[in-house]
Amino acid sequence: MTKKQNKNTPMLFLFRVVQGAIIGLGAVLPGISGGVLSVIFGFYKPIMELLSNPFKNFKTHVPPLIPVFIGGAVGFLGIANLLAFFLNKYPDPSVCLFIGLISGMLPSLFREAREEGVAKGSYVSLVVCMIVIFALLGGLNMASVEIEANFISYLFCGFCLALSVIAPGMSFSTLLMPLGLYTPFVDGIGHLDFQVLIPGGIGALVTVICLAKAVNALFDHFYSLAFHGIIGIVIAATVMIIPFSSFTASVTGCIVNIICLVVGVIAALLLDKFNSRVEVK
Repeated sequence: MTKKQNKNTPMLFLFRVVQGAIIGLGAVLPGISGGVLSVIFGFYKPIMELLSNPFKNFKTHVPPLIPVFIGGAVGFLGIANLLAFFLNKYPDPSVCLFIGLISGMLPSLFREAREEGVAKGSYVSLVVCMIVIFALLGGLNMASVEIEANFISYLFCGFCLALSVIAPGMSFSTLLMPLGLYTPFVDGIGHLDFQVLIPGGIGALVTVICLAKAVNALFDHFYSLAFHGIIGIVIAATVMIIPFSSFTASVTGCIVNIICLVVGVIAALLLDKFNSRVEVK
């Protein structure tokens, strides 16, 4: 069966919904980035093209992205509550499963980064972005400043949420947790609190309008440099969420974590294999 024939099959639609749900989960769960997962599943570039030129790209980009958006909403607002249970009950194995998923997709990320050739300085871009993310997230983890939850702070939350999509690896939960804003923001979204949704939506919209075109232009003119930079962000952000202490706490915990890592890697490789067969360019 050809890729063109696969375009409108129910299986492909369902597959995209599942991928969108995983992206939505990654957007809301602590330490995970929805932007990273959108890169991994191959949706980052079309989403950025749509955000940067919504009127021009509406007809060509929206139809294939509809199941992704549906899944993203389900994952962000619905399934996230179930996953949050496992993350709270079994935090380390859950995080290791996501780490395995991301790690297993790294080969496909490097393939896509080399799609237009490897430009001079691409690996320098990768290393520099890694260092910047290590420094930024490390500093946030050490910070203990808390901000009062109000209209202005929710504007900032919306900015962080949009940034986590535009700049893969920038988990908005990682940015908001050190400031004490993550829990009230997510609770407000989950309960459809308009005192949270309105300022958060405004902050996200303004961020998209201001940054989407710039990021898309960066990919158009410096594809290899930009994509290798994103890989550096993905690697650094993934390393930062590894629960190192749980590997040494007990032999049982270490074994469970390793199993979850392996399962995540295998699942990612299977997803990548299936994705390469049905993906419509």
